[in-house]
Amino acid sequence: MDLSRCAIHSITHKPWTLAQCCNKFAAAGVAGISVWHNVLKPISLDEAAKIVRGSGLQVPALVRGGFFVSSEPDKRRAAIDENKACIDEAAALGAGMVVLVVGAQPGLPLADARQQVCDGIAACLDHARACKVKLAIEPLHPIYAADRSCINRMAEARAVCEQLQHPMLGIALDVYHVWWDPDLEHEIELAGEQGTLLALHVSDWRQVLRDPLNDRGLMGDGCIDIRGIRRLVEKANFRGLIEVEVFSDQYWAMNQDEYLKLVCRRFADCV
Repeated sequence: MDLSRCAIHSITHKPWTLAQCCNKFAAAGVAGISVWHNVLKPISLDEAAKIVRGSGLQVPALVRGGFFVSSEPDKRRAAIDENKACIDEAAALGAGMVVLVVGAQPGLPLADARQQVCDGIAACLDHARACKVKLAIEPLHPIYAADRSCINRMAEARAVCEQLQHPMLGIALDVYHVWWDPDLEHEIELAGEQGTLLALHVSDWRQVLRDPLNDRGLMGDGCIDIRGIRRLVEKANFRGLIEVEVFSDQYWAMNQDEYLKLVCRRFADCV
């Protein structure tokens, strides 16, 4: 099967270490890995970079930065410092971007939260340019609007990009979060015209959702028109790797070698 456009997020195989992910993804013929912080914490950054380089895998992204929103100015300043450190980590790993889950706070008006996001990103862009690492805003499904992300549609991510007008800033499109949006085709077209479409993440939305965070479907388990969305992003000149990102207690409990075979088959069949 052709996996030359396939990357897998390390969190998809949460039970594995970074070394296991890299070794097994490469052996399966997968082209890339997007690295999550949970696999970096047990080892040094130098060791992680050595593991990734030795695997020969491309690294689309380090996941994740963001969480700029807070009613406390000290926490907002700390978030900027944390994001700059995240950019440094991405550069050390050879990652092309840092994916931003921007944050939200219950009780804080969404308009205020979105301005804090804009201000926080603006404070990181010079550092991103110096490190040659892009920042990709990932809109999250409205189910997460209260406490995880005040950016819930591509239109809101576009508004930040248009306000800041910076070549290191763009959008990560995750089908799980935006498949429902009636303006999705138009927003993908605009992102293509503006050069801001940086990433495509794939998984599936189960018709019966058992958990809002850790019950994503693998491609083919649910109702998302993944191939249709892929056609739209490629019409918009997206040519990057397509990243499998699945949070699933069900799949994490599975034998991970068998699960990887299933991920690869579903990518070939459904993406």
